[in-house]
Amino acid sequence: QVHLVESGRGQVQTGGSLTLSCGAPGYIFGSCSMGWFRQAEGNEREKVATINGDGEASYGDSVQGRFTIARDPTKNNLTLHMTNLKIEDTGMYYCALYSCHGELVGSWGQGTLVIVSS
Repeated sequence: QVHLVESGRGQVQTGGSLTLSCGAPGYIFGSCSMGWFRQAEGNEREKVATINGDGEASYGDSVQGRFTIARDPTKNNLTLHMTNLKIEDTGMYYCALYSCHGELVGSWGQGTLVIVSS
């Protein structure tokens, strides 16, 4: 079973930037979609961004224009570059892997914590 590992946690001020990474030791990412989710305390997990095997990305309305999702097959890595961070971006961020039928694969990793303060 694939074990996703997120990294890049940090605390930044509003307007700052942060880049998160996701890998999977011993597992090669295929060409199906991948994504990032986040969960703020007391809230449900929400989808932040997804990217398909052709590199086409889609974003949640709240992060459109500020976040960029990217995948690097040569490094077997998924990243989320976040700019102009807002307090409401605070939360635990998780990467996700989809099957080519669009279903989430495997279980959630530990996540990586992002804190945005004023």
